[in-house]
Formats: sequence, structure tokens, C-alpha cells
Amino acid sequence: MNISFPSLESHHFPVMLNEVIKSCSPYKKGLVVDCTFGGGGYSKELLMRSELQVIALDRDESVKNIAQDLKKKYQNKFIFFREKFSNLDKILSEDNKADVIIFDLGLSTMQLEDYKRGFSFKSKEKIDMQMGLSATSAEEIINKFDEQTLKSIIKNLGEEKEAGKIARNIIKFRQDKNITTVPDLVAIIERSKKKDYNKKINICTKTFQALRIFVNKEISELIEGLIKASKFVKQGGKIIVISFHSIEDKIVKYYFTNYSSNKSRPSRYLPIEEEKNNILFEDYFNDFFEPSVEEISKNPASRSAKLRFVIRKKNAFIYPENFKIKFRKYLDLENA
Repeated sequence: MNISFPSLESHHFPVMLNEVIKSCSPYKKGLVVDCTFGGGGYSKELLMRSELQVIALDRDESVKNIAQDLKKKYQNKFIFFREKFSNLDKILSEDNKADVIIFDLGLSTMQLEDYKRGFSFKSKEKIDMQMGLSATSAEEIINKFDEQTLKSIIKNLGEEKEAGKIARNIIKFRQDKNITTVPDLVAIIERSKKKDYNKKINICTKTFQALRIFVNKEISELIEGLIKASKFVKQGGKIIVISFHSIEDKIVKYYFTNYSSNKSRPSRYLPIEEEKNNILFEDYFNDFFEPSVEEISKNPASRSAKLRFVIRKKNAFIYPENFKIKFRKYLDLENA
């Protein structure tokens, strides 16, 4: 049975909801962990449709009222924690593992449309970009970091070709006054880039993405979250990830592919005996789902989404050392 899409008034669009629910099958009972609760779209649907228990996590304090409403309705079937998914080990344990763990990466519609938080380049407010439980804001970064570090953040986390020019103009602008509002930053980016009317994305998108990723340590979170999900999902259980930009998807694809049965040697330098210890998942062949034309028409923000899932192999967990080494460039940058 297909699920109807939420109305625009709901301000929440659980991306590829049908595909997520189908990917959760055949589990009718058991434990699902929704690592990015947001507006609760996946959690609500799972609770309505099955005897599953749902544990939901979110670092954003603004979702607590939605979580409280679900708790009232479903009682012991639903538990919410305000927590980062990199801390899954605080929620799950060897004696309490999940049947399914879901990650819906990136911004929620609610976060983007709350202009006070500064995620959207349409905002007139301060440049904040904190999802919650963050140590710094985008405003602090663009006013305190040196030109080379700003260039590196914008280039590597936003994949922005004009990163050098944007960083240089940020430094020039802040010599006169601090850059505090979204319009200040937008003006700098527009001054640094030529407007391309043929492109579908706004010229500010990549710089805003880079700053948001850095503020919230999203790459570090993703890598740590995937490792801990592999440890605390049951053997035969599923890990489902929806990504929205190429860096996220590259990381998920690499992890699922290189630690699966059919690609059991993450590094050609590992001895044959060691390669067997790196198998975490059943065979994975780079399969993924994308939103339907209908969904994209109703929710254009879903257009770049990719859903991938793997099945945990029935063996002991071995820490995937090479995973972090592979993406050290991003980890070192986020923790600079």
C-alpha cells in the first residue's frame, strides 16, 4: 500500500517514506532506531503499521514536542533521546541491539524554514546553522578563521570551485565589520561568483552546505554513527541510510561496499587472513533507490536523495580501522 505524501502545511517531508517502510520489512516486531527523528515521519509510520518498538534520536531540541506527542500516544512502544547518533553506544548495548537502524541525513524542512537558525540563504537573521549540541556557530567560523582554513572548508565540504575567492572576500569584508547576518554572507558570495541562470541550485548553496557541515561535524558524525550502527544492529538486521549530497553518499557507498562479503578487502595491503575479519555485511552491489518523479514534484528538496541499505552479516563485529583512514581528509578538517 502506498503512503500519501504530507501536505505542505505539515512542514515535514519524510523523504522516500514508502521505500524506507519497505526496506524495514520483513520486521513486524522488534526494535527500530530512528537516528534522525526530525518531524517524526518515519517513526510515526512504523508505530502505526506494526508491533515494532521505536527508539528515536535527534540532536535538535526543537523536535521535543513532536516526540512528546508520540510518547503520549504510543507509550512504551516509543522512546526519545536528545542525542547525536555518534553516541549510539549510549542508547544501545550488546544486550539491547536493534533490528533496523535508519539515518536520514542533512537538514529537515523544519530547520530550513526556521529562518532564525540561519540555515537558509533566504533568511535575514544571524548566521547560526547549529543543529543542536554543537560547539560553535557559522558566525564564529567566518569571523575568526583564517583565509586558508575558510578556503579549505568551503572547497572540501561544499565542493565549491570559487572557494578561494569567497574566502578572500570574507576576510576583506570583516576588516571593516563582523559578518553577522545571512544577507552579509550572501552578498559576499554573490560578489565572488558569477550568477549562472542555467543552474538549478542557488550560487550560495555550496558555501552554506560547507559551513553547516563544519559547524555540526556532519562527516565525523556520519562515520562514527555508521560504525556504531554496525556494532549495535543485530546479525541479519538492516542499516538504512538516506543521503543528500555527494560526500555523504561517497562515504556510505564506500562503507557498504568495502565491508561486504563480495568486497571483503578494504585495502589491497591487508593480508588475506585479515580480509576475512573486515566482513560486516552481506553481499552489496551498489544498489540504491531514488525518489519517484511524483515525490520530487511534491517535494523538490528530495531530488538529490539516495537510499542505500545493507544487511548485517552473522559474524562478530570487528572495528573497521581503514574506514576512518580513507576519509581522514574530512575528519582532520572538521576537527582542526
